[in-house]
Formats: sequence, structure tokens, C-alpha cells
Amino acid sequence: MPTYKLTYFDVRALGEPIRMLLTYMGQEFEDVRLTFDEWMKIKSTSPFGKLPTLEVDGKTITQSAAICRYLGREAGLAGESPWEDLQIDIIVDTFTDFRKDVSGFHHEPDPEVKEKKRLALLKETVPFYFERFDKIIKENNGYVANGKLSWADIFLFGFSDTLIAQLQDDVFSSFPNIKEWRESIANIPSIKEWIAKRPNTKL
Repeated sequence: MPTYKLTYFDVRALGEPIRMLLTYMGQEFEDVRLTFDEWMKIKSTSPFGKLPTLEVDGKTITQSAAICRYLGREAGLAGESPWEDLQIDIIVDTFTDFRKDVSGFHHEPDPEVKEKKRLALLKETVPFYFERFDKIIKENNGYVANGKLSWADIFLFGFSDTLIAQLQDDVFSSFPNIKEWRESIANIPSIKEWIAKRPNTKL
């Protein structure tokens, strides 16, 4: 069996979907959690100076979505055709657009400006995306693509706790289909087991 080593910070964020997919696969993995100072010492050794990275049998791969796409195929959670893969990629890429909007606000240094951005996100950006996600889930049998569980479900779910922490608001609870979807993914036995044992972090 392959050996896996995930390197990221001691947060959930972009590392959590990878951890969840590996857990879903029943794979043991080394979960390396760096401090910022530790990362700065080894940053130059990373292929593109970014985290997370995943070593598979000693070969390093980067980019969280690409890593999850690879693991999703290994887990049997990819599409069964190019069209199904496209539907998965559309959801993942659209969610990434939304996530980047939130990350931009989260790193705002001015507290007053940051709060204004947070409220604007809750009033405008969240409804724009989540109304559409809610409809998609309703049309896809409770999943985000192709009417069945895919790696996209775990990718989005894995980042959901971080979004709640960043926005200081449980944005998922206001949309009934999203709320039910989130509860459903959380109750997949392997995911539920991971949530119960994972380290408790702020993000």
C-alpha cells in the first residue's frame, strides 16, 4: 500500500479535506503540522513555496484541489465519465472562488475595515453562492454533483468549519438543503470517526 505524508499547518482549512479523504480511504498517514517558524525554515524546499503538500511514496504533490482530485479517484469518488468529472470540477472551482473571497477578508489587517467586509460577505456574497449551492444539492439527491457522493462533497465539507470560524457565523444553517447535506457528510462513519479524534484547532 502507498505511504502518505501530509504537511500543513496546525489548522483545518486546506488540509482538512485531504485528511478526510485519506481517512475515508482507510489510509494511515503522517499528519505533519508545522508552526509558521518551522514552515519558514523549509519553505524553499516546497515545489512552489506553498502548503499543503502530500508525499505519496516519497513523491511530493501540491495544490489542495489537485491532491483531493487524485485521492478522490483513488477512493472511487471521481466521476464515471468526463462529463461527471466536469460537474465535480465546476463545483470545486466555484467553491474555491467563494473561499478566496472569504480568505481575502480574513487577512484584512484593519479591524474596522475587516468587520465591514465580513458584513458585506454575509449580506451579499454568501447568499449569492449559497442559494445556488442549495439548489444544486436539492437537484442532485442531496449531493453537490452527479446525484451521488463524490470527492467534491468531502472537499467542500472539509473546509466548512474553517468558513464558520472565519465568518463568525454558521452560514450553512440558513440554507435547508446545505444544512442537511452537511449533516449527512458529517455522519459518514469514517468522517464521523475523524471528526471525533482530530485535534481541536481554531480554524
